[in-house]
Amino acid sequence: MKRLFLLRHAKSSRDEAGLPDRDRPLAARGRRAVELMAGHLRDEKISPALVLCSSARRTRETLEGIEPGGEVRIEDELYGASESELLERLRDVSDGTESVMLIGHNPAIQELALSLAGGGKRRAEVERKFPTAALATLTVSDSWRELAPGSAELVEFVRPKDLR
Repeated sequence: MKRLFLLRHAKSSRDEAGLPDRDRPLAARGRRAVELMAGHLRDEKISPALVLCSSARRTRETLEGIEPGGEVRIEDELYGASESELLERLRDVSDGTESVMLIGHNPAIQELALSLAGGGKRRAEVERKFPTAALATLTVSDSWRELAPGSAELVEFVRPKDLR
């Protein structure tokens, strides 16, 4: 059984007027959420084999703060990617890779989680809101290349407020 971790970047700052969206750093609230999520990853021994991270500053700062381990790939294509583009990227993952963490942006992260998960009791939580620094964990029974809507099970959804 493969595991897919979908992590939305932590809260970003809008303090610097005129700063391009891609270059926005984490806000103080975002840094605190990253600390909580880093502790959760350590406590639950979540250490993905592969981390795919958007090239935006706030996603890279989220990645640096959680220190998930594994092979890390910062990819420009993940910034602004749609749900279907994220799905296509995941289908390119080698089948020898047992776990993947994707660090990206809404609405695509939320849409991908909902599409892959199909049903399940956690789905309603994800439908309501996928807040910044939230982590959805899905299990995948087939190969990455066969990943499709409804082909995964949403087994956990953790928000920073759940960890306080």
